[in-house]
Amino acid sequence: MLSRTADNLYWLSRYVERAECLARILDVASRLASLPAAYGGSTNEWESAVATAGCVDAFAAAHGEANEKTVTEFLAFSPDNPSSIRNCLEIARTNARSVRTALTVEMWDAINGAWHELNRFDPRGMSREEFARFLGFVKEASLRFDGSAYRTMLRNDVYWFSRLGVYVERADATARILDVKYHVLLPEKERVGGPLDYFQWASILRSVSALTSYHWVYRESVKPWLVADLLILNRQMPHSLASCYENISRYLDDLAAFYGRQGNSQRVARATLTKLSNAKMEQIFQSGLHEFINNFVADNNRLGAAVAEQYLV
Repeated sequence: MLSRTADNLYWLSRYVERAECLARILDVASRLASLPAAYGGSTNEWESAVATAGCVDAFAAAHGEANEKTVTEFLAFSPDNPSSIRNCLEIARTNARSVRTALTVEMWDAINGAWHELNRFDPRGMSREEFARFLGFVKEASLRFDGSAYRTMLRNDVYWFSRLGVYVERADATARILDVKYHVLLPEKERVGGPLDYFQWASILRSVSALTSYHWVYRESVKPWLVADLLILNRQMPHSLASCYENISRYLDDLAAFYGRQGNSQRVARATLTKLSNAKMEQIFQSGLHEFINNFVADNNRLGAAVAEQYLV
């Protein structure tokens, strides 16, 4: 396969996954913004949404204040934000057109249909109900594309590059969501373990469709260390860091076997998976969740660079 084709497949899946992650982040911010005053008063959920999306500097350059209007416009529709939902789906469709013959009919229909449906939403004067429908559309569009890939693609290098993009992006998003909650979302005067803290952790679980799974696994009320355990170490959870790297390692090994050569990306993936496999939640909290996630994000970025150097350049 040409490296350009592999690059388009990889980033096609990353941008579709990123659009879904942004939709989930905005959904959580909207839920937290609607909290009654009895739950703790005002919080900085809109600032946390920008921080989770990883575009604090770009947002600050475009807007002075982070509020519902400016954040939803910037993260969902802004043409000046390279990672807005609109731009993510546009870039994904452009990449899909470049590798049209490598995709199944169902995959192309899913991404092309999502693009045309997106253009029917008018961000000007959009009500909260309309915006909620928009976020639901984005999540459904991503699920349709992901499902069509899983159900219709041959298990070859085209499929493996596509899935790599999904899991590298998903791992980054899960790590950012956890880190922002731990360090940004809870106001300084709010008690850890209080009703606002509980509601925020539950919202984080909803952002990765994990609230029901949490109760199935732990059968307890929502507790920060158990949420972190589910989203970092539990391989049964599709959005967990361990699950993402289990899949990343598998697909990189498939590519290595297919091309007959191991490389740095396989070594970085295995090393990161080993760290996650050997980690204990008590040790993570003792040494610092923020520091652990920072190290993981650095490892994930290193993997992305290794994949690009080995296969995409």
